[in-house]
Amino acid sequence: MNQRYTLLCGAALGLSAVAIGAFGAHALKEALVASGRLETYELAVQYQFYHALAMLFVGSIMTQYAVGLLRYAALAFLVGTLLFSGSLYVLSFTGLGVLGAITPLGGVLFLLGWGLVFAGIYKR
Repeated sequence: MNQRYTLLCGAALGLSAVAIGAFGAHALKEALVASGRLETYELAVQYQFYHALAMLFVGSIMTQYAVGLLRYAALAFLVGTLLFSGSLYVLSFTGLGVLGAITPLGGVLFLLGWGLVFAGIYKR
C-alpha cells in the first residue's frame, strides 16, 4: 500500500468506526443488550478505531522510514481490521459462533502489523 492509499484507508476506517459506533449506541443498543452482544460490538468498534489511527500514523511516517515494511504493516492493519472487527460485527448480529475462528486471525495480523512498524522504524 502506498502512502496515499494508507492514509485514505485509515481515514475511511476512522469515519466508519465513528458512524458504526454511534449507530450501535443509539439505534442498536437495545437489540445488542438483549442478545448479550453489546460488549462484542463495542470491542469491534474500539479495535477498528485503534487501527484506523495506526494506519494514519503509518501513512504519515512512510516518507521517513523503511517504506516497504510499513506498506506491509498498513496492509496487515487493514486486513486485520476487516477480519477482527468484521467478524465481531457479524457475530453481534447473527450469533454465529463459527466466526470465533476468524477473529483471532485478525488479531494475528494486528500483531504482525505492529511488528512490521517496529521493524520499519528500527531498520532506518
